[in-house]
Amino acid sequence: MNWCEYPGAWLGSEVLQNYGCRMASGLWVTFELVMISVAIGFFLALGLAVTRLYGPRWARVAVSGYTTFLRGTPLLCQLFLVYYGFGQFREFWQDTGLWWFFREPFYCAAFTFTINTAAYQAEILRGAIQSVPRGQFEGALSLGLHRWATLRLVVLPQAMILALRPLGNELIVMIKSSAIVSLVTLFDLMGSTRLAFARSFDLSIYLYAALIYLALVEVIRRVWDKLEIRLSRHMALR
Repeated sequence: MNWCEYPGAWLGSEVLQNYGCRMASGLWVTFELVMISVAIGFFLALGLAVTRLYGPRWARVAVSGYTTFLRGTPLLCQLFLVYYGFGQFREFWQDTGLWWFFREPFYCAAFTFTINTAAYQAEILRGAIQSVPRGQFEGALSLGLHRWATLRLVVLPQAMILALRPLGNELIVMIKSSAIVSLVTLFDLMGSTRLAFARSFDLSIYLYAALIYLALVEVIRRVWDKLEIRLSRHMALR
C-alpha cells in the first residue's frame, strides 16, 4: 500500500486518507516559507542592527522607524498590504519587470515575512551586541584591531551566542504565524487544512493540523536547545 495514497489508513482516519498528501504538501510549503524568510531576514537584521548601533544619525533614525513600524503593526495587515496593495500597481510592476514576483502569493508571503522577522531579529541582535561587555570592544581596539574587525571577530561571535535563545523563539513564532498565509490563497499546512474541512466538514482535521504544528515546533525547539548547549559549552561554569 502506498502511504501517500492512503496516509491516514494507519490512523484509521478517513479524512487523512483523502487529504493527508495535500496536508503533507502544505507542511512543506510552510517549512519552505518560514526557513527562507527567517534566513534572509537574519542577514537583513544583522545589517540593520549594526546600522542602528554604529551608523550615521539619519540611518539610525530610518532603521528605528522601520523596526518600530514592522513590530508595531499586525503581520496580517502587512501581508494584506503587500498582497492586495502592491497588486494594485500591476502596470508599474510590469514596467519594472517585477510583476512575476508580486502576482504570486508565495513570493508576497515570503517578502512580508522576511521584512517582518528582520525587524524583530534586528532588535534581538542589537540587544545582544549591547550586552557584550564594553571592555571586549575596547580591549580589541587597544590591540590594534580595526573597529569593524573588532565587531566581526570579537563582538559578534559573543553576541550570537547571547541571541541564540530569542532567535529560536522568533523562529517558532514565525512557524505559528505562518498559518495566516492561507488567507491569501496559499496552500500551506493551514490552507490545506481549511480546504480539507471545507470539503469534508470533519472538525478533526484541525486537531491533526494542530498536532503537526506542535510536533514541528517541538522538533525545532529540541534541535535549537542542543545547538545552544553545543555553542555555549565554553561559557559554562566550571
